[in-house]
Amino acid sequence: MKIGIVVFPGSNCDRDCLRAVKNVTGASVFFLWHKETTLKGADAVILPGGFSYGDYLRCGAIAKFSPVMREVIVAAEKGMPVLGICNGFQILTEAGLLPGVLMRNRSLHFICKDVFVRLENTKTAFTRKGRKNKAYRIPIAHMEGCYFISAEGLKGLEDNNQIVFRYVDAKGNATREANPNGSVENIAGITNTKGNVVGLMPHPERVCEEVLNGTDGRFFFESLG
Repeated sequence: MKIGIVVFPGSNCDRDCLRAVKNVTGASVFFLWHKETTLKGADAVILPGGFSYGDYLRCGAIAKFSPVMREVIVAAEKGMPVLGICNGFQILTEAGLLPGVLMRNRSLHFICKDVFVRLENTKTAFTRKGRKNKAYRIPIAHMEGCYFISAEGLKGLEDNNQIVFRYVDAKGNATREANPNGSVENIAGITNTKGNVVGLMPHPERVCEEVLNGTDGRFFFESLG
């Protein structure tokens, strides 16, 4: 399998993702510069975290117009697995590949800490190796991580089993206190109806090795195998 990691001006988690993919899966992994007009034979694509184009206008609002995203959108619509982490999740919503929007955190402050998220859906391209209803400890680092969607849109997510993660406490309870950014219904990650496009705010690439103080993010990349 060949996995491409898109690099935008301002990306800062691209090398973390490359290391995670390489060490966990052993797959062929390479960078895709934002000006690329092809995906260079990639079988899956990851949009990493960071501050693409300086987060001007809105997070991900400019990145969606980059040449490489035109190719990502076409490939995703054909079924290619696409993962958006943090800023990558924001880009996926701006590009229309995932519903809803990411807004300023409830506290209006940047948040960087470990949180617990409960896996709700194990049928996506990136969660097949996970354990449903398990609470995983994965770090977050964002300012605009508050997920919002209309009541009608939320019903659609629930009816179609598109909610992938919810913020929970250590015991797996989705409480207000466990919700770090005010996301509607404690949503931390979602998928499209096909299950091939996944976006989440937590950073699984940062907890793939014991040396990084945890392995709760390994199953994301193992699921690609």
